[in-house]
Amino acid sequence: MDFLELAKSRYSVRKFSTNRIVEEKLSLILEAGRVAPTAVNRQPQRILVLENEEDLAKLKPCIPYRFQETLALLVCYDKNESWKRSFDNKDSGEVDASIVATHMMLEAYNLGIGSTWVGHFDPQVTREMFRIPQNIEPVVLLLLGYPSHESSPNPNHYKRLDRAQTVYYGSFPEVEK
Repeated sequence: MDFLELAKSRYSVRKFSTNRIVEEKLSLILEAGRVAPTAVNRQPQRILVLENEEDLAKLKPCIPYRFQETLALLVCYDKNESWKRSFDNKDSGEVDASIVATHMMLEAYNLGIGSTWVGHFDPQVTREMFRIPQNIEPVVLLLLGYPSHESSPNPNHYKRLDRAQTVYYGSFPEVEK
């Protein structure tokens, strides 16, 4: 599939089937994350794979909703490994983890596996439930599984701003005060 077609047709799955993701496909998804670009190639991403019922059940107090996912990936970064910008010490870890998660999400879709990006989770409860060390910072939960035959994109999925509203050349327009 053409990349733009893949990017346009991928949507957040809100209802998964009960079919489990086979190890070979999980391996390809994780490989897509492994090869994702990171600042200065520091590769600070740390991914917690949650694939059994016991681990998936631990998500209940962490997030307000579930979609019968059969796999979840908690994408984190190691604060001791992530690159910091010298001008202001901005930590690239969150951006790196987001790039890694995006690569995995798109590879999953390429393999016929749906996903939902969950940023709305309680980081402290998640830390406690999964015994996450202080140097590891959770960024996003990817809930994954095969879409149910009832699954469809949210109507807002197809709404996009015109490019002229988001892309500027040379400078940004004057902002009225």
